[in-house]
Amino acid sequence: MSVEHSLRTFVRDGLRSGTLGPGARLPTERTLVERFAAPRSAVRRALDALEEEGLVVRHVGRGTFLTEAALPSVEGAPADTSPTEIMQVRLLIEPPVAALAAGVATQADLDRIAHCLDRGGRCDDYRDFETWDTRLHHAIAQAAHNGLLMSMFDVLNTARALPIWGSLKRRTSTPERLRCYHSEHTAIVEALRDRDPAGAQDAMHSHLRHVADSLLGRP
Repeated sequence: MSVEHSLRTFVRDGLRSGTLGPGARLPTERTLVERFAAPRSAVRRALDALEEEGLVVRHVGRGTFLTEAALPSVEGAPADTSPTEIMQVRLLIEPPVAALAAGVATQADLDRIAHCLDRGGRCDDYRDFETWDTRLHHAIAQAAHNGLLMSMFDVLNTARALPIWGSLKRRTSTPERLRCYHSEHTAIVEALRDRDPAGAQDAMHSHLRHVADSLLGRP
């Protein structure tokens, strides 16, 4: 396997797992040399190739950073997808995904999920919380270790990036509601740690039902 291919695989896996994203700094050249057991010249050529494609930007003395162009292209949800449709699909997909993840997640998966939970719990701003909320749910889906399922989940996430979704979330988010969501996230993560598929599915369903009710103004 060429060093360039290894580097592209490293970036792709990091983007899919949520450990890397636009603006993230890649490991140093020395670290990549050790990781790939390759000459520094080969690592530099691989970085040059990614830079020429606009996937990374390099700053002298600071390091190499991923750009937005590094994100994998995903066929998006229809532009007129409504929040009601988004929540209907989330309720159909995410609870069984949580159940699957509870049975097959690795310790690395659980650590990544716990990191997202912890960072979300520190947020009192809607935008920051939404970022870690998205990463948490993505990490749970990633922990199911099913490539086809992840492709479906990625399409679902494009719907969550639509302006109408962001506008509604912003209008309905309060510090109290964010704390409540974090508590619900904690229950999901605890069920995952306990390897409790039924508990994870129920906790995810309860959380998403609450989100749907809050967003759509249900009593």
